[in-house]
Amino acid sequence: MSLTSAQPALLVLADGTAYTGWSFGAPGTVIGEVVFNTGMTGYQEVLTDPSYCGQIVTFTYPELGNTGVNPEDEESTHPHVRGAIARNISSRPSNWRSTQSLPDYLKQHHIPGIYGIDTRALTRKIRTVGAMNGAISTEILDPGELRTLVEQAPSMAGLNLVKEVTTKQPYEWLEPTETAWEFSNSATGDQEPRYTVVALDFGVKRNILRRLASYGCRVIVVPANTSPEEILKYNPDGIFLSNGPGDPSAVTEGIAITKELVKAEKPVFGICMGHQILGLSLGAETFKLKFGHRGLNQPAGLAQQQVEITSQNHGFAIDPDTLASDVQITHLNLNDRTVAGLKHKTLPLFSVQYHPEASPGPHDADYLFERFVQAMQQQQEQN
Repeated sequence: MSLTSAQPALLVLADGTAYTGWSFGAPGTVIGEVVFNTGMTGYQEVLTDPSYCGQIVTFTYPELGNTGVNPEDEESTHPHVRGAIARNISSRPSNWRSTQSLPDYLKQHHIPGIYGIDTRALTRKIRTVGAMNGAISTEILDPGELRTLVEQAPSMAGLNLVKEVTTKQPYEWLEPTETAWEFSNSATGDQEPRYTVVALDFGVKRNILRRLASYGCRVIVVPANTSPEEILKYNPDGIFLSNGPGDPSAVTEGIAITKELVKAEKPVFGICMGHQILGLSLGAETFKLKFGHRGLNQPAGLAQQQVEITSQNHGFAIDPDTLASDVQITHLNLNDRTVAGLKHKTLPLFSVQYHPEASPGPHDADYLFERFVQAMQQQQEQN
């Protein structure tokens, strides 16, 4: 992108640190929690992941936009990030699947971005001090004035953002992973669905739904405030708790609903926020991480077992000291030893803090969808 025609932009953090750069995407002013993602690919999936609602994402990979964007790689109907931060931006993509440049895509969706700043320095700042609120603006170029706006924004801790991303009406999902992209020999693909799964939508990604469908599930996606009685009227073989944005402890209605669903003793599988919601419903507590885990190469597992390289995106974690005696830790994040997976010792309940559907990321943990299907199959056989 030519700097001769670029519009100046300013990034200011809550502590007053300021970065001057150039605008890409839409003009304007946005405020959100500034975080970083270390993935080298998948920027479009990140931008459209509802879990990033309320956040301004720093991409640590120095080149952004080289492959453009396309409709097939969207994880939801539109981008959910408040803003984007990059080192270098390509406005002329080169990829056979591309239908639009990244700057034009963000303009279309009214998402501001800033580029030309030292994203390495910004990332080190966040890692040292912690994730904090910040603002991007093409309108307010005075750091002090922009900081005043940032100071008025609420903290991510205690913030319930699920209501901003959950579906308004129930809908059915039957579309599996496309044949050209299927990587698992265990997936049933286009075969007739064998199991009915109700997915509680805290901000679900499309590729999660595709993986469930690929393993033989008819998925009914319902709003996050759907009552347990309504959910059980579908007579589901299993219940899925999706990913989502914000502070899980603030999603009090979702926690209460899950507590009641657990009593039905049906198989339950949770991912990311769903993992946290399940833990909270079983009596555990969560806490905010200093800068979170957002990237495609997070190692998870237990020291004496196989390590999985996983895709992760979250800013909160379960406090292991608050887990009940009937709940077992199955995975740890091997970078900082935080809880990355759990299961109930007697009930068919399990969850992981990471994203086994990848998109973007590795496929090491795809087996968890098969495990969920096996749990539903076992219950069918018992009944």
